[in-house]
Amino acid sequence: MKRYVYFLILMLLNSCSFFESKQKRTQELINEELRHIDWNSVDSYPFFYTCDETASKAEQKICFEETLITHFQTTLNDFELILSDKKSETISVIFVIDTTGRINVTNIEKDASVLKQMPEFDGVITQSLKNLPKLAPALKRGIPVNSKYRIPVQLNTN
Repeated sequence: MKRYVYFLILMLLNSCSFFESKQKRTQELINEELRHIDWNSVDSYPFFYTCDETASKAEQKICFEETLITHFQTTLNDFELILSDKKSETISVIFVIDTTGRINVTNIEKDASVLKQMPEFDGVITQSLKNLPKLAPALKRGIPVNSKYRIPVQLNTN
């Protein structure tokens, strides 16, 4: 009888280590897969519902950029933004499209002279991005992800 008890204890100890090693191997496979994912790119760009969802990644990118820039230009042309300096100024607008397709402006990089001459500029830019048509988020492996973008805005003097 003692033999059977020892045998059962030995089997229980071995089976626990079996499951532990299986769990460890699974975690190693997951870690290996995570190391091979390119976290700096998306599988599909955010897209406006006017764009073709089934288009290639390159076509999606073009449609996204063209729609964004067209809307941005149209909105900014409605405002009279004038710089008195005799040079052009480039401003960078940095924003994030979150997993629900909402746009959040994170930063507007500009010279102090622009802020002084056009204190309403940040509000105009932010409102322009908030008024974009409905947008679907970027996807990575079929999962909606946040994506960050930078738009250079060239202001020319008169």
